[in-house]
Amino acid sequence: MLDPHLLREDPEGVAEALARRGYPLDVDRWRDLESRRKAQQTRMEDLQAERKQVSREVGEAKKAGDEDTAQARKARAEEIGTELAAAQAEFEATRAELDGWLWEMPNLPAPEVPDGEDEDANAEIRRVGEPSRFPFEAKDHVDLGEPLGVLDAEAGVSLAGSRFTVLRGAGARLSRALGQFMMDLHVEEHGYTEIAPPLLARGETLEGTGQLPKFGDDLFRTRDDGLYLIPTAEVPLTNLHRDSIVDEARLPARYVAWTPCFRREAGSYGKDVRGMIRQHQFDKVELVQVVHPDQGPAAWEALCGHAEEVLKRLELPYRVVELCTGDLGFSARRTYDLEVWLPGQDAYREISSVSWCHDFQARRMGARFRAQGGDKPRLVHTLNGSGVAIGRALLAILENFQEADGSVTVPAALRPYLGGRERIAAE
Repeated sequence: MLDPHLLREDPEGVAEALARRGYPLDVDRWRDLESRRKAQQTRMEDLQAERKQVSREVGEAKKAGDEDTAQARKARAEEIGTELAAAQAEFEATRAELDGWLWEMPNLPAPEVPDGEDEDANAEIRRVGEPSRFPFEAKDHVDLGEPLGVLDAEAGVSLAGSRFTVLRGAGARLSRALGQFMMDLHVEEHGYTEIAPPLLARGETLEGTGQLPKFGDDLFRTRDDGLYLIPTAEVPLTNLHRDSIVDEARLPARYVAWTPCFRREAGSYGKDVRGMIRQHQFDKVELVQVVHPDQGPAAWEALCGHAEEVLKRLELPYRVVELCTGDLGFSARRTYDLEVWLPGQDAYREISSVSWCHDFQARRMGARFRAQGGDKPRLVHTLNGSGVAIGRALLAILENFQEADGSVTVPAALRPYLGGRERIAAE
């Protein structure tokens, strides 16, 4: 959530920043609502002051034995009560309209974010590794995985419908190995605390990280309890600091979780239907950091490095791009995407997004810290990133390590997790 004080002090500046990401802020409407809110608040305060004064006058009249004046002031007190209730109702309605507007506004992009309407304007930062080339026609992960018996899309459709895939045998074990490898790396070398969170979350939890109210159509909701299947472990991990004040000495806090994620993909009808690129259910290792505001940018770069290390050790070619204003996520102030090379598509595809959210999520959640020797709590900064998406890492391995005979070489970093296995071949 944006800082309402900033909106009150400089609505034109906020509007200019939001316009960079295609969000039109009606400044005149905002000013009108703010003016109304202030007038209504002043009216309530005046009525409350008058009620106190009238109460004193009633007591003074009774003490003086002036019953007529006492009754008259009592009647006025009743009138004030009615007027105050009406004024409070008007004030709450105006504040609710302002709050609703605030909940719908995206985060302000940092000045360094490149301008642009969509992913075509994203800025490439660096490339690591050379795109895989073969002396034979490269296959995509579907044409590789099905003959190997590791991917079974037909079974997924039979069990749950489109955008579900069954992993079998070596495919299921490779997925498990990837998750274990990533968790060990982030916990043992990068200093994250492992968390096993609930896979269901309350609505206010999703509001805290920005999935609600804007992206409700992309969530799976339970019928009777009003709970939601998590679209990413970012939701429970970040909300560990909801409505809390932590000591500065406990920052930064770093959390990692390996969970299934569930998304309707409501805005991607007909896109990436083939294979495992865009599924309703997928496993992901998620990284979250809660940091001191002064450490936000540095933590963002470090978190990106942690996700990159996964791809480096898996020997997967990738590139890093900074998202432009038009491609930036709702809660993000800046975002790097890691895009892995897929020979079967002859293209780079996203495998991780690493975002610095500034104090946007913290304000929505009430996540604060108290500086050593300080009195007033301040908002923390939150960051999140995939470390990385397991299904996309799996398909990237199939495509980048494919052999002419249709078999797949196992990257050296994963062999200890596969009992020393070096190759996946059809049985």
